[in-house]
Amino acid sequence: MATCQRGCAPAVRLCQRLNRLKTLNGDMMATSLKRCLSTLDLTLLGVGGMVGSGLYVLTGTVAKDTAGPAVIVSFIFAGITSLLAAFCYAEFGARIPKTGSAYMFTYVSVGELWAFLIGWNVILENMIGGAAVARAWSGYLDSIFNHAIQNFTETHIMQWNVPFLAHYPDLLAAGILVVASIFISFGVQVSSYLNHIFSTVSMGVIAFILVFGFMLADPVNWSQEQGGFAPYGLSGILAGSATCFYAFVGFDVIASSSEEAKNPQKAVPVATAISLGLAATAYILVSTVLTLMVPWRTLDPNSALADAFFRRGYSWAGIVVAVGSICAMNTVLLCNLFSLPRIVYAMAEDGLFFSIFARVNPLTKVPVNAILVFGILMATMALVFDLEALVQFLSIGTLLAYTFVAASVIVLRFQPEKTNSKSSPSPSPIPSSELSPPTLESQTIAEDSEEPKQYESFSDKLQLVERQKTRERRGVGQLKACWEPYLDRLLGNCEPGEVVAFSVMTLIVSSVSLCAVLEFGNKQLQLPVWSFTMLLVIFSIAFIFSLALIWIHEPQKNTKTFQVPFVPLTPGASILFNVFLMMKLSFLTWIRFAVWIAIGLIVYFGYGIWHSKEGLRELQPKDMAAHYVVLPSGSLVETVQNVQPDGQVVTSAAHYMGSPTAPTAEEFTEKR
Repeated sequence: MATCQRGCAPAVRLCQRLNRLKTLNGDMMATSLKRCLSTLDLTLLGVGGMVGSGLYVLTGTVAKDTAGPAVIVSFIFAGITSLLAAFCYAEFGARIPKTGSAYMFTYVSVGELWAFLIGWNVILENMIGGAAVARAWSGYLDSIFNHAIQNFTETHIMQWNVPFLAHYPDLLAAGILVVASIFISFGVQVSSYLNHIFSTVSMGVIAFILVFGFMLADPVNWSQEQGGFAPYGLSGILAGSATCFYAFVGFDVIASSSEEAKNPQKAVPVATAISLGLAATAYILVSTVLTLMVPWRTLDPNSALADAFFRRGYSWAGIVVAVGSICAMNTVLLCNLFSLPRIVYAMAEDGLFFSIFARVNPLTKVPVNAILVFGILMATMALVFDLEALVQFLSIGTLLAYTFVAASVIVLRFQPEKTNSKSSPSPSPIPSSELSPPTLESQTIAEDSEEPKQYESFSDKLQLVERQKTRERRGVGQLKACWEPYLDRLLGNCEPGEVVAFSVMTLIVSSVSLCAVLEFGNKQLQLPVWSFTMLLVIFSIAFIFSLALIWIHEPQKNTKTFQVPFVPLTPGASILFNVFLMMKLSFLTWIRFAVWIAIGLIVYFGYGIWHSKEGLRELQPKDMAAHYVVLPSGSLVETVQNVQPDGQVVTSAAHYMGSPTAPTAEEFTEKR
């Protein structure tokens, strides 16, 4: 048995290292970055991240091919489901105002390896997203000039025919990324000013589209003669919702910027709610205008709005739409270049990524190395890769990050607050009888309140202990009082938060199983009806049972910062929807995802696990243990012991360093 334990010890230690949590010490508002962003700045960043080229392209594509005029309902459903994920990001951004977004949230609640993989995938998502938007921006501008830029490049520079690569190097897309990276390296205020300008122009163009579009609206385009309002039925609306969901990806830039916000506890939740509301309103109203201006069957998926105005006889309005589209794509580009270096900086600051990216410019207060290096990498991708090849890999990292953030909200909500050993004295390994006087007529015991109370009788002390046991039994992460008579014998001996952590794991597994049966049961697996129904029932019951098991435990009640409502239902629904969307991704996307994960594991086990600051903190000697002695004269004496790893204690007095052993109360009185 002892041999087995010794053999398993390295594996146990490795698991502990992989799942160690980030410790948040000191002032949460302390940072080497510059806190200068207001609620308005964060709101415009969120709007800029969500309202991009999708407003001008996605609306027409979904309306024509998937949902018809009911694309409006699809955007409503997508907005509601995006709100579930946004709630989770808002709680973490207000509670932990540190940069890193989903990476940081996973690190403090789930574990180090999972946090690294989430950050690693978000890095790739932002790089691909920025490169794809840059190529779309270049292609849109090139189409205005009748593809003169493409023709010149292919004729006078070079072209190639290689799979997954573009037919020609897109110098314009690479150039705009390099220029934008240089501007962002000047500081967060410069980035915010640029985003203000482009967002203002974009919202002005949207207002023009809505006012002028409603003047040209014709309700006949929703009539049965044109196919009706929902020609594809409920299935088309739901399929359209899954596509429209990606239009709202980008609000996480607000959480990524929380370390540079003046008042993140208030600004992050407010900015998240307002920006998501504005984006949803813009998508819904523009979809309404578009499907009322022209019949939905005749929409041009590539440039639906400009084509709609052209067919109504207002070709000049297409120029206004083109200006708005370019400004909208600029805001998305800025948001990608803004959030990506900060995630890299957060990982490097924790020691999980190369330390060169943790350096902050003392003048501009931004991680310049991360901005420039990854800006150049993004420009290289935009230079050589095809737009379709880039877009195919999008979404999986974002959906995975949403899932882990939602799970982290549940775990952290039902997890007791950990007391930091640096802020509170640790218990002394030496019995107090050796240091305190032999008899004391009364003992001062501090309860939860700040005022000390006197307990002079033994019965009073017993009552105090019973009350403390009652409070501990109903503490955070433990069974609610109303469920104790029924489940205390079964779950009462578990550690606080242990049952909730297990239930979250069961919740994710049941979500994956349920969505896999829904997506592949009838088609790929060809299950009989009875087995298909039975599996649906089993996994649905497991999902609901996991939610119920979490709900019967006591959550944290923190009124100082924003909290997600209806936990665990809200994050549970977000997990289920995110997993469902991941099941709809192509097999090739999952292959590329696996390759990227393998590269990430090489980086983590080759560098991150050895340079992790949490790992280095574990190797440091333990904190000193302080012991306080109240003398009969009323004075307070502190003795400090160095707690060694082997359990030995070296004792010294904080104010009396002459003797190797603690002096008696009489000696202290004489010296006094």
